[in-house]
Amino acid sequence: MTASIKVSAELRDRLKEQAARDGRTLGAHLAHLADAEDRRWRLQLLKSAIDASSSADAGSHSAETGDWERTELTDAS
Repeated sequence: MTASIKVSAELRDRLKEQAARDGRTLGAHLAHLADAEDRRWRLQLLKSAIDASSSADAGSHSAETGDWERTELTDAS
């Protein structure tokens, strides 16, 4: 299924140029841009959650991460 969206001719040309530069169709390029925005948004939520964490929670996370990393290295040998 396809749909039409209204954008200025300037924006359309800019998007088409970007798509061609990266070897994508315009539709694939728009999907790539939407995926990148979704990722940026998720990372911003993560950053906000990390910033809101208490020092105790951050320390606990760091200690647990270290334990898991050492476990993985021990299991690999």
